[in-house]
Amino acid sequence: MAEERRSGRKTPCEPSDEREGKDPAALWRRNEIESPCVAICLLHPEAGICIGCGRTGDEIARWSTLSPEARREIMAALPARLASLPRRRGGRRGKREGGRS
Repeated sequence: MAEERRSGRKTPCEPSDEREGKDPAALWRRNEIESPCVAICLLHPEAGICIGCGRTGDEIARWSTLSPEARREIMAALPARLASLPRRRGGRRGKREGGRS
């Protein structure tokens, strides 16, 4: 190993010339679309799409194997899908719905 350093050759553990001076985190970044997941993972019973991100169960399962182009197409459709979901009124049951007062 000492001979390799004297000879100017780099060992496998040393950064190559093109990596020197760059952000170490950049080595792990990938040039692809990120996941639209917002950690609210629940499939709507009638619509069959996640109420958090808008993807179908099949799209969620295959996300890591999809091409960047397929992911872009899905991402473009998500806002319309989420907007089409029926809105919940939310909250606990009130008097009219048979809940406790």
